[in-house]
Amino acid sequence: MRDPKRVMAATVLVFEALVVVFAALVAKDLTGLGTTTAVGGGAALAVVLVVASGVLGRPGGYWLGSLLQVVVVATGLLLPAMLLVGGVFAGLWVAAVVLGTRIERDRAAWSGGAGPSGPDGPGATVGDG
Repeated sequence: MRDPKRVMAATVLVFEALVVVFAALVAKDLTGLGTTTAVGGGAALAVVLVVASGVLGRPGGYWLGSLLQVVVVATGLLLPAMLLVGGVFAGLWVAAVVLGTRIERDRAAWSGGAGPSGPDGPGATVGDG
């Protein structure tokens, strides 16, 4: 079975990479950055985000993802709209990690506990017990 925290966090990073690429295209027109700098920097950040999604199962993977959230929010210094967009993705990142951890904990408790036939399993009805 797949690790829910890893799947949700990787999804956030990949979608964030797509948004960063589009933001780089906007930045080349709305900022004083040259096309090469804006698009090249955005593409590089997008590649790092995708790579980070692939290393979430390794030590430090979630720290890298968290660091990248700070970097994406910091791009708001160049393109102010990225403060909001980066903040939304940082919130999604926190939600993915927190909820994923909760799902993992609940799944471990379920499989290590009484299981489906236990007192609170799917077969239980109101008034059982």
